Amino acid sequence: QVHLVESGGGLAQPGGSLILSCSTSGFTFGRYAMSWARQAPGKGLEWVAGIYADGSHTIYADSMRGRLTISRDNAKNTVYLQMNMLKPEDTGLYRCAKAFGSRVVGGTLAEYEDWGQGTQVTVSS
Repeated sequence: QVHLVESGGGLAQPGGSLILSCSTSGFTFGRYAMSWARQAPGKGLEWVAGIYADGSHTIYADSMRGRLTISRDNAKNTVYLQMNMLKPEDTGLYRCAKAFGSRVVGGTLAEYEDWGQGTQVTVSS
């Protein structure tokens, strides 16, 4: 059974940074692309970043490009999301997702078959 467990969220100051982690189990992690998505209060889920299975390619949403870095450690079955220059509008529930395959095109939620429960990020002074 696939398990995706996010951690690392919390309260951050505007302009600050956070590193989110998604620990996984139940599948061969190195064979699947992974992504992060976020859900702001009162809004729908928005894809924000993706990474190929081998880590060779990363993709970012235009809305957060330049402030995010997605990475993965296939030996630890974990995917990370580093967020810099945080803004209050970055507040939301951040969820990781396992893709159907080894690559993703980004910008869509349709490429994923499994989702974690999420970790809450609140950006406020």
